[in-house]
Amino acid sequence: MKRKRFKAKLEAGHKEDAIEVPFDPEKVWEIPPKAQLRGRRGHRIQGSLNGFQFESVVIPRSGKFLLLIERDTQKAAGVAVGDIVDTVIGPFAE
Repeated sequence: MKRKRFKAKLEAGHKEDAIEVPFDPEKVWEIPPKAQLRGRRGHRIQGSLNGFQFESVVIPRSGKFLLLIERDTQKAAGVAVGDIVDTVIGPFAE
């Protein structure tokens, strides 16, 4: 599957910090969402933040698609809430 690159702002979240994904993963990758974290449905991904490799999930919320970014990943990638982040994501290769 083709990886997608975009720049987006890391936003503070109610439960998790996230980056808004500017596309619908199901349409672009032609993969239906699956059960993920805490009963949520979404897409498991592999990607990079400013070149730092990580894994996470993209979940739909309020008509948007959000890439969840854990605090450990933020620290390792040298990014913080409010930063514009060079983001590359693709479906997780199982």
